[in-house]
Amino acid sequence: MRGFAVIFGLALAAPASAQELVFSPDATEACLSAAGAAGGPLLQCAGMSADACIEDTEGGYSTVGMGACTWAEYEYWDARLNAVYGRLMAQHEADDAEYDGTTYAPPSMAEALREMQRVWIPFRDAKCAHERSQWGGGTGGGPAEAACLLTTTAEQTLHLESYLRGAE
Repeated sequence: MRGFAVIFGLALAAPASAQELVFSPDATEACLSAAGAAGGPLLQCAGMSADACIEDTEGGYSTVGMGACTWAEYEYWDARLNAVYGRLMAQHEADDAEYDGTTYAPPSMAEALREMQRVWIPFRDAKCAHERSQWGGGTGGGPAEAACLLTTTAEQTLHLESYLRGAE
């Protein structure tokens, strides 16, 4: 049975490598800029670049195309999440250091951030695995899981970025 899954996975991967994926984060970034300037909700921008990719990629409306475009935007948000986490961790570590040697030392912000992120990752993965399960093993499960990962990661990224915006 496992051999079948490997062969099936390779068969699905073949069309994805044959088409040229047309992904750019420009649509998402333009939306974020416009929404930020207008004070609008930023999460509405998640998926904009995946949608543009689906439209601009030959075969983009296929299950494989939708999954590949959505996964590409998920990777954009994941890289952005890692970057903001690093900046926020450095800021929290510096803030924590200000209390070293003082009589009053509040709970460590760096430790709280690290723990929050450690428990968020398995939550995200379980949430999106549940989303995939709703497809009963059908081909829509992959794109559904990728869309869940994209949106959930975008939400966490924007949450962490809000702390940096508040500190500016």
